[in-house]
Amino acid sequence: MKSQTCCFTGHRTIDAKAFSHIQKCLENEIENLIQQGICCFCAGGALGFDTMAALAVLKLRPKFSHIRLLLILPYRSQARGWSKKDRRTYNHILGKADEAVYTSEYYYAGCMHKRNRYLVDNSEVCLCYLTAEKGGTAYTVGYAREKGLRIINLAPG
Repeated sequence: MKSQTCCFTGHRTIDAKAFSHIQKCLENEIENLIQQGICCFCAGGALGFDTMAALAVLKLRPKFSHIRLLLILPYRSQARGWSKKDRRTYNHILGKADEAVYTSEYYYAGCMHKRNRYLVDNSEVCLCYLTAEKGGTAYTVGYAREKGLRIINLAPG
């Protein structure tokens, strides 16, 4: 299944002015990947790009009924401190996902890295929104590069 799997990684904060453009590019790229044989999409459940990506997959499901959305989550109470609106969106996605995998039961200092490595280790393609050279997204994209994944970055430049 790895050869038919794409993982998502991206920043938690997305510029409001660029949001609709990024969303459209994301949907177009997911459609392109589906046409290339990718049928499983893995999102990490974080705010920002992860949420955008999961929602894009769900939006495309009526057109491509064979695609699957897997949530690879760092720990069970990830959304506990989020706003009510963000928790509602998270729970909606969780309810529509084909599967949720928790890489840890509880939060600990390295649980996000464990989740990110799981995403990469089980994918062939990494569709990302990377604009900074440091942080979790940069780490994950670097790890994906090391592992030989095809990287598609939706960030300009």
